[in-house]
Amino acid sequence: MIHILSSASASSSLQFALKKMGLDKKERVISFYDIFSIGPVWRLTEEIGVKSRDEWMKQSMSDKFFEYNGYREHFEMVMNQINLIPEGEHVTIWVSDNANEQTGMRYIVYLLKEKNIDITLINTTEAYKELFQVKKVKYKVLHTGEIPPEKLQFIYEQDFGQFSTLFTDHDREELEREWLSLGESHETLRIWRNGRIQSITEDYYDDFIVIKAKRLCGKQNKFIHVARVIGEVIGHLDQYIGDAFIEYRIRKLIDAGVFELEGNLKSKYFYSLRLKRN
Repeated sequence: MIHILSSASASSSLQFALKKMGLDKKERVISFYDIFSIGPVWRLTEEIGVKSRDEWMKQSMSDKFFEYNGYREHFEMVMNQINLIPEGEHVTIWVSDNANEQTGMRYIVYLLKEKNIDITLINTTEAYKELFQVKKVKYKVLHTGEIPPEKLQFIYEQDFGQFSTLFTDHDREELEREWLSLGESHETLRIWRNGRIQSITEDYYDDFIVIKAKRLCGKQNKFIHVARVIGEVIGHLDQYIGDAFIEYRIRKLIDAGVFELEGNLKSKYFYSLRLKRN
């Protein structure tokens, strides 16, 4: 069996779980080290689309919050690994209810569209809710990487039919069509709403960022370290879009004159900000 994920942290946890079960030599893990909820996915199955995404990542993502070095090489390596999966193999895709993993899952299914293989989906959001949710405690897994290895192992060891879906040909065709629709969009931000991926403009959360920064700066409008602002925003989002994207939008808001800066943007995230005084 081959397991495919769209999350580096989730991949590491699953690999650890497989090793604990003694399956690390029999079962393989393939993972994108990426966040598919951000950046262009336009024509991503073609060279022109891969180049477009690579250029956007290089220009937009801060190295402190997103490991850009080797990004394209790793992306293409994973694409090749998926394309080389042999006929007759069984693939399991691990996914939770967020735009990153849901977009990645559709991309993976499309890459496998010519393959005569079985594809099983494990929804970790649903599995976690059923197996581990504590009554009266409101907590929802935003991404598979939040789940520790021992709980991924427990999910794996359950009857697969309970938390997994074996895709029919119709399921695969529908997901392939959804990918083609996503691949025509030029938007660089996606969210998960009402069981669907929604492509939105990248300034969608700008007002939310300003509100959270204003609360931290207080009435005195003191300078606040950018990492605190990012943490405050991420901590109150019901989406998984990553630290790097929030920092990117903060830099855009600085450029637009919404925030003023203390420090130097060239020194990555070693700067503070506050709302610009009138």
